[in-house]
Amino acid sequence: MSLASVFNIAGTGMSAQSTRLNTISSNIANAESVSSSVDQTYRARHPVFATMFQQSMGDGSGSGSLFAEQDQAGSGVQVLGIVEDQSSLKPRYEPNHPAADEGGYVYYPNVNVVEEMADMISASRAFQTNVEMMNTAKQMLQRVLTLGQ
Repeated sequence: MSLASVFNIAGTGMSAQSTRLNTISSNIANAESVSSSVDQTYRARHPVFATMFQQSMGDGSGSGSLFAEQDQAGSGVQVLGIVEDQSSLKPRYEPNHPAADEGGYVYYPNVNVVEEMADMISASRAFQTNVEMMNTAKQMLQRVLTLGQ
């Protein structure tokens, strides 16, 4: 692995953490939204990540492939998609609520704000770690350029 590929790896990591932060923000923003039916209630969303591996064709292009042998080094991370959490929703008996169904229940999303905030801190720190990795690689490349002076 070359030092220049560190920039690609850190860049894909930053992009993935940015997607993670966006889904967390969406979850927190919709944490107290209510609905009168289970089908229309917001469900928490979570991104699914996968490691990209270098292709073993020997072309040296560094392009990623999801299917690779175990002994290959990763060349980044990709977001496979965003899935909805299928855990149960929170029904509450609030017969005076304007969105209550015939039984007097409203349905709240399955978003745990405390878990989302902890996940947000984790994603933010992972993003910052990727930034630091890029800065370190940049400093190392700059020092290599000054070796010949």
